[in-house]
Amino acid sequence: MNGFERRAQQIKNRIKETTLKMLASCSTKQIRIADIAGEAGVSQVTIYNYFGSKEALIREVFRDYVQGAIDEFESVVRGNSTLKEKIEYIILQKKKNSHTFHPSVLAELMQENPEIREIVRRNYEEKSLPLVAELVGKAKANGEISDGISVETVIMYLNMLYDSSVRMLASTQYGEDRDKLIEEMVHVFFYGICGPKSQK
Repeated sequence: MNGFERRAQQIKNRIKETTLKMLASCSTKQIRIADIAGEAGVSQVTIYNYFGSKEALIREVFRDYVQGAIDEFESVVRGNSTLKEKIEYIILQKKKNSHTFHPSVLAELMQENPEIREIVRRNYEEKSLPLVAELVGKAKANGEISDGISVETVIMYLNMLYDSSVRMLASTQYGEDRDKLIEEMVHVFFYGICGPKSQK
């Protein structure tokens, strides 16, 4: 990569980082190219030259974010953490995502953009699901999950937890209550509603 290409990539990265930051507090409809340009310190023409449109820029930002999340998830699943630590990571990702995107952003993208829906579907079926199956298989081999519980049942339970967390996080405002909800979900996953047995 020569100097010109390196500078161009740095500018593109700055534009995408700015857009991702703005998506934490604005819906996609509220974001304007002029606002992105001002925050990133570039001209509107530069953004159009690199990305073509606001919609294409947001798609690329979201695609990069999803890919980064999958790569991180893979490193966690294949790392040496305990099952509890890995499940905590999965649930706490909802906390991270809830602070990364404005509550309406994911719904807008999924409802209005077929390409985004396909990105999410493909990543779930081809990457996330096999990684979860791998995680459960390793945990069973290590005795962290009962032999009487199938991989399919654990995946179903995780999917139920995921679906519920998405709905609950969407209805909870930012702040302490949202963080408390995540921590309670981790607790209920491992101990149920009664909590762990007291140690004597």
